[in-house]
Amino acid sequence: MTGLPWNASYLNDAPAPWDIDHPQPVIVRLASHGAFTGSVLDAGCGTGENALHVASLGLAVLGVDIAETALAIAREKAKDRGIDAEFALADAFQLARLRRTFETVMDCGLFHTFDADERPRYVASLFSVTEPGAMLYVLCFSDAAPDTVPHPISQSELRAAFNPTTGWQIAAIEAVRVQTTFHGDDGAPAWLATIKRIQTVARSIAHSTTRSVAQSLPAPNHRSTAPTSSP
Repeated sequence: MTGLPWNASYLNDAPAPWDIDHPQPVIVRLASHGAFTGSVLDAGCGTGENALHVASLGLAVLGVDIAETALAIAREKAKDRGIDAEFALADAFQLARLRRTFETVMDCGLFHTFDADERPRYVASLFSVTEPGAMLYVLCFSDAAPDTVPHPISQSELRAAFNPTTGWQIAAIEAVRVQTTFHGDDGAPAWLATIKRIQTVARSIAHSTTRSVAQSLPAPNHRSTAPTSSP
């Protein structure tokens, strides 16, 4: 995954469509309800507004992006505001390279940029940096008004990507609004998916099968057998 096209978005005089210079209201609401706990990953953090808001609440936050210019802006914001937040260059498809795990992950506008054949790689990448019980919040454009947004996502597409076979269980999908620079004050139609990291069904079955087979085997005979010698 190359960062060049994304990086170019931050080199124009006008801000990128998703760079609204303040945290998404949905993220502010989630944070006020205590949704973010433990170490937090912001996947596709851009210039850092969401990550900085969560970090300002005293949480350890790592924001990652493929656009170096966005990360430089995010670091400067953190310095100017006196907020302790970390920002790093990372490929969303290879998050395991971070060599870290997180209790909470937020994705504000990243998932909907991936084509259908790319989503499994991204979902697997998120799996690699979380443990069972971790929470993932995905904010993406919805198909409620597909002509008004790029990359509209349906609920069925979310459920196809995040399901027990891939290590995730969707707890809720809520219709919300996401703010951009090209929509009005009311924002654009979006989904907020609340997703819990679980053990994959395949792994659970394998574990249960192994345990069942082990229980069905006869107990080992620990009596020693002395070797016999030929006359």
